[in-house]
Amino acid sequence: MQNVKINVNFENICGKIKPMHAVNNMPTLPRNSNGWDEKMTAARIPFGRLHDTGGSFGGSRYVDIPNVFPDFDADENDPANYDFAFTDVLLERMVKSGVEPYYRLGVTIENYVDIKAYRIYPPKDNAKWARICEHIIIHYNEGWADGFRYNITYWEIWNEPDNYPEIELNQMWRGTMEQYFELYETAATYLKNRFPNIKIGGYGSCGFYNLNNVDVSNIAHSTNRFDYFIEFFHKFLEYMSARKVPIDFFGWHTYAGLKDNIIFANYPRQYLDKYGYTETEIHLNEWNPGVAERGKLKDASNILGVMISQHATPTDMCMYYDFRWWSTYCGAVNPLDRSPFKAYYAFYNFGQLYALGKCVECNVVGNDVYALAATNGENGGIAVSNNSGEDVILNVFTLGLADKTAKIYMTDEKHIHDEIEADLSALTLPKDAILYIEY
Repeated sequence: MQNVKINVNFENICGKIKPMHAVNNMPTLPRNSNGWDEKMTAARIPFGRLHDTGGSFGGSRYVDIPNVFPDFDADENDPANYDFAFTDVLLERMVKSGVEPYYRLGVTIENYVDIKAYRIYPPKDNAKWARICEHIIIHYNEGWADGFRYNITYWEIWNEPDNYPEIELNQMWRGTMEQYFELYETAATYLKNRFPNIKIGGYGSCGFYNLNNVDVSNIAHSTNRFDYFIEFFHKFLEYMSARKVPIDFFGWHTYAGLKDNIIFANYPRQYLDKYGYTETEIHLNEWNPGVAERGKLKDASNILGVMISQHATPTDMCMYYDFRWWSTYCGAVNPLDRSPFKAYYAFYNFGQLYALGKCVECNVVGNDVYALAATNGENGGIAVSNNSGEDVILNVFTLGLADKTAKIYMTDEKHIHDEIEADLSALTLPKDAILYIEY
């Protein structure tokens, strides 16, 4: 059993706590939240990305362009040609819960393209598609068509157009790489000129799994799927930088483990900077450390471990996939009774740090135990995740907030965010457990 030391200096501020506990979607649609609106608020979930929102084909009602604007040949300036009904209900619930919508402009994945592809083809008219997006934005941000003034910041153009190099296998984009580039260029340029204060980005990259096997200095054409993800990334940046197309944020995805994700996270910053996009935010806006652990304690430590470890990388935001209770990818909600799985408290614990706001110096001496600390100047908190695969003895030493009494909340096989009595100079942190220390 290893001894792990955590040294925290609450007097040494090192920036802001980044929103690493954002998610995709909400637990229920469209009514009867089973208390989850309140749980989202309690966990301070900052953003909810709207992708695959209503289920297969967007449930035919939510978010997707073909759902909101069903007849592409209709007049995009006429409010009567838009169907905002279900998306309005969803976004209103999100905003009331304190969750800012992060709107994916595009379509839901079509997993059975071997049978038939329906809505994943390139738009017939890129300029008109951009104008349709414009009207969705003014509905939610400027009150158009009996709309709202939500001031939604992030608008993402499509998702995973790089899903497969073979067009007939691609479940997200039944077009060429160049056709996506043209769509992004048209839409991003138009929307950014029309709305200079919002953030336009894309493209929800499938990820960088082959980094250890690919010579990134000389990207070659390849039919290998993972190679194609990286080829697409470089050609996207080459195309956009040559035309000075805005990319306010770049999204990428991963379903790999914690340590691999740390390696991947450094890659997009390196090449965004190389191509001149030094101010572009980097969003890990779809990730899940493993659905095989769903409902288990290990899922909680995996999730919190990723959020903490990504905080030290160039990643500006993480968005877990996902929070729809019926999805096999949802590790936070028990689909049988809608009670929270233990992994929910990974989000809750991180949310406490996010509410405190200021990141402080936090050093861990030990293997595969991750910690992050924050303060608001008066109070403090430390979130800890044990990813070592064994019980450890934790020694926590703090500087500052000397007059504050520590409260310790444990989530392990015996506890679900229960306050415990323990000595922080020799606390046994069980295998896969997560911990929150409140000052």
